[in-house]
Amino acid sequence: MTPATPMQRALQLAREAPYSTSPNPTVGAVVVANGEIVGEGVTQPPPGSHAEVVALEQAGDKARGAAMYVTLEPCSHQGRTPPCTNAIISAGIADVHYSILDPDPNVSAGGHKALEAAGVETVAGEGEDEARLINEAFLKHRTTGLPFVVAKFAASLDGRISAASGDSRWISGPEARQWAHQLRTRIDAIIVGSSTILIDDPQLTARPDEVEAERQPLRVVVDTRGRTPPMARVFTGSAKTLVATAADAPAPWFASIEATGAEVLTLDKHGEHVDLKLLLEELGRRDIVSLLVEGGGMVLGSFFDRALVDKVQAIIAPLIVGAAEAHTAIAGKGAYRMADALRLRDITIDRLGDDILVTGYPNYETTSPE
Repeated sequence: MTPATPMQRALQLAREAPYSTSPNPTVGAVVVANGEIVGEGVTQPPPGSHAEVVALEQAGDKARGAAMYVTLEPCSHQGRTPPCTNAIISAGIADVHYSILDPDPNVSAGGHKALEAAGVETVAGEGEDEARLINEAFLKHRTTGLPFVVAKFAASLDGRISAASGDSRWISGPEARQWAHQLRTRIDAIIVGSSTILIDDPQLTARPDEVEAERQPLRVVVDTRGRTPPMARVFTGSAKTLVATAADAPAPWFASIEATGAEVLTLDKHGEHVDLKLLLEELGRRDIVSLLVEGGGMVLGSFFDRALVDKVQAIIAPLIVGAAEAHTAIAGKGAYRMADALRLRDITIDRLGDDILVTGYPNYETTSPE
């Protein structure tokens, strides 16, 4: 379907970008002259050009006197690349329409003011809702310093993530697994607990079409007691691994994990486990903009108990396990009464082969974090 407006085309470019631009936002831009699009672009992976510069280069001389539509306020500061406002002004763009202000303290409203000071008519707000959705992780990171946390799990119709024996391969079908690997190529870090390592021994790498992707997420293991074996597959391959643990974990175990080349991060506890809020703060300082929590049940439950989850993506498989001993997708403290159960808002439903993908955002307004 052809976009009806230049801004809709810019949003489409950002939404369908085939690669991650993190820690930069994913931005689309188009240049319009005499009612026709003469240049378009999307932000390149760092340290590549921003969307505005790509679109201007494609437009060439046709940019003079033209209009630009861009999904985020153009930057006005020197970062990995020169200010986009300088390029826009030099190209002779007459007016700029952007969807949302950039919350980065180095930018916020600075780009708007720089353009207006140069005589460029500047208008904000078109496509705001979709632009915020496209860059939901970037916006959270820039305003709070914390990663955007996505809780992802696959479960049977009766909520089980394994059979009675502990076997969990496979709950979801091939289409859902392919979707999950594509998702891993777009996020910055993936986190699991030590129980998941002990039971499933996952690689935690992005392997769409069964081929290891060039860009891999940071692998994070939460292991308060020091149970992760140094021969686990999470320590193999080119992807980096971080193990978050407590100061009282066994010293010999510390040394064995560091010998694999992984980093060991020591954090204070919250109750009996590693403080997840402190872990998020540290990851945020490392420019981890998005974090995928894949389990197990205790880790997922702990994130929910402390209201640290921003988005839920649950794959529901048409299976009935029915075993009382089988593990459930979410553990933790949870809700004592049904009225206290965490509900999701802004729900979308998609099909992945025979499986169903439920996406939503936790509504913490009626619940209290632990």
